[in-house]
Amino acid sequence: MPKPKHKGLTIFAIGSIPLILVLGNSMLIPVLPKMKAELDVSQFKISLVITVFSIAAAIAIPILGYLSDRFSRKAIIIPALILYGTGGILAGAAAAWFSNTYTWILAGRVLQGIGAAGTAPIAMALAGDLFKGGEQSKVLGIVEASNGFGKVVSPIIGSLLALIVWYAAFFAFPIFCLISILLTMFFVKEKKDEKEPQPVGKYIKGLISVFKTEGRWLFVAYLTGATCLFTLFGILFYISDILEKDHQIDGVLKGGILAVPLLFMTVTSYITGSKIGKKMKLMKTMIIVGMLLMTVSFATLIFFKSLIPFFAVLVISSVGTGLVLPCINSFITGSVPAERRGFVTSLYGSVRFLGVAIGPPVFTSLMDWSRTGMFLTTAGLTLFVGLLCLIFIRVGKKEPSNDESDTLFEKLEYT
Repeated sequence: MPKPKHKGLTIFAIGSIPLILVLGNSMLIPVLPKMKAELDVSQFKISLVITVFSIAAAIAIPILGYLSDRFSRKAIIIPALILYGTGGILAGAAAAWFSNTYTWILAGRVLQGIGAAGTAPIAMALAGDLFKGGEQSKVLGIVEASNGFGKVVSPIIGSLLALIVWYAAFFAFPIFCLISILLTMFFVKEKKDEKEPQPVGKYIKGLISVFKTEGRWLFVAYLTGATCLFTLFGILFYISDILEKDHQIDGVLKGGILAVPLLFMTVTSYITGSKIGKKMKLMKTMIIVGMLLMTVSFATLIFFKSLIPFFAVLVISSVGTGLVLPCINSFITGSVPAERRGFVTSLYGSVRFLGVAIGPPVFTSLMDWSRTGMFLTTAGLTLFVGLLCLIFIRVGKKEPSNDESDTLFEKLEYT
């Protein structure tokens, strides 16, 4: 555990890592309509700027998760941030100087996605390594709040940068990455592992054992995290489109409006993480309540088209997301011993990224089909996932008194 005098800086450094990750998609959301016009491509093609980043990350995450278990978290995080920044430079250079711009931007986004694979999921494992008990949940709440804070400020930053030139956001990525690299290098001190790394065969057997005993609830937890990110980025994509088409709102004002629901999610995530400790029953309750709030919000949105009532209802779903994610993070991060934590949290990161990846293209299809159908389908999905959480996440009757336990094995009654 970090020394008390360095603890705040360590938490700040860990929190900066998912913040960088979020900028990768959220900072570009308000720029997408302008990018579409400049590149003269279809709505589907422009949605791929988000999708390829997320798919590349989803594929790379389990590999980097395993490597972080075998070597160290910092040994993966720092090179990943360098690659992330490099991808931004490539995409920006392509927009400014290359021919066949769209293809090169996608190539840069793929590099960024691979780099992103070594950021937030590994940061979750790192928080699990360095902090225990209730403090672990609090730090994980801060990590999720940092993720949310990135989503709040990034549309505004993206809109401000677009005032310079539409591709300026790409050149901002390496600057943010450099700040996070320096914070991680100087303020994150990992424990020295005296043990030899596990052979691959033994490592895989251990993972199989984890998923045999906990597979059902872990699958549901993964699906819940992915659903939250799928609905969040799908709705943001929809809002970004209608603000310009239907309301002629662009620029910084648009970025500020996009930040409103994200602000509610961020504040809720921080408060949730600071209050849940290792209270398993409370976590499950918050997950169910959060999914129900999302369901009610999405189902009700069909009745509102004016911006103010629309956003008033939408923030209910943001509060729901803020209740769900810190609890899911805590369940997953605490579910396995440290030597396999990187892979399990990284696999969770993969499915979250897949949720982000499919959000914009799926919502593009739903928008073309029916606005009412889009919101009711989304509400049906969140209700279904909430029911799965109710059935498959089972909390044991007894909660052990030792709150410093490294895992939650003894606290959950697995199905």
